[in-house]
Amino acid sequence: MAREDPKLGAEERVRRSVARTLGNTLFALVLLALAAGWAWLGFYQLGPGQAAIILRLGRHVDTVGDPGLQWHLPTPLETHEIVNVQEIAREEFGARSTAEGAAREDARAEASMQTSDNNIVQLGFVVQYVVKDAFASRYRLAEPRATLRDAAQAAVREVVGRMTIDDVLSKRRGQVAGESQELLQRILDDYDAGVTVTSIELQDVQAPEPVRAAFDDVVGAAQDANRLVNEAEGYRNEILPGARAEGVELTEAASGYREARVAEATGEAQRFVALQQEHRRAPEVTEKRLYLETMESVLPNAEKVVIEPGAAGLLPYLPLLRDTAGGKR
Repeated sequence: MAREDPKLGAEERVRRSVARTLGNTLFALVLLALAAGWAWLGFYQLGPGQAAIILRLGRHVDTVGDPGLQWHLPTPLETHEIVNVQEIAREEFGARSTAEGAAREDARAEASMQTSDNNIVQLGFVVQYVVKDAFASRYRLAEPRATLRDAAQAAVREVVGRMTIDDVLSKRRGQVAGESQELLQRILDDYDAGVTVTSIELQDVQAPEPVRAAFDDVVGAAQDANRLVNEAEGYRNEILPGARAEGVELTEAASGYREARVAEATGEAQRFVALQQEHRRAPEVTEKRLYLETMESVLPNAEKVVIEPGAAGLLPYLPLLRDTAGGKR
């Protein structure tokens, strides 16, 4: 430190000392403000559904997903990039109905696919996806969007190529979307793309224009056939329960009648056996009793004429009965 001139007065020495102190203090405050400003560059805000990729000198060190105010080492030591990990993104393929010119031709080329029976089908679709790994979705692939579009077209074309045009247009249309989604997810996982495919929706699935009317007729006929089959099944489901109930009722009635007849026949057989045994023990008594019982059951319903002995020459009077209509019987 420079030595003060001894010739200076005490007042001058105090003034210079105060000036040096103020200068040093101001310099320290400026340094502190610069350090605080530099540190402030490390603060950032995360909203719900957002994640921050932290890079230290260009190298990935962390991925922060907690909402709120966050801090990392200031630039240029560390930088961050915010990625929305909850937003559902979508990519359209061959479904741009409002496109014109070259864009329309590109959409038509995307939608044209060959089936297993060597037919061409126009199939537009939409892929919806979300980010599951912020760093992978941003830095694993050089062109993430282009790679996703190429992989989606490859997956859908592979699935369509395994099916006939009838399957794609009507019979297995839902299966096309499901299998394509599974295949696309496997491809993206192999690429470590960091995204999850939530759905693939088919749109504008049509036959080529020159034969579209014929295919529409075929699809309409198939729909009519399905409708008639459903109506027939409904009628069957309505009739069968009643028929089954009636069959059960007839079966139960026949079973009851059978059991009654068997029981009656069994009783008659046992009665006959019992009479046979009584006849063996007392034939005359049994025969007499049977005769009397038979007469007792017959005579109450028969007209009877009593003739005294010795009056055989008289003509018996037989009253003729008349029915309700006045005729004789």
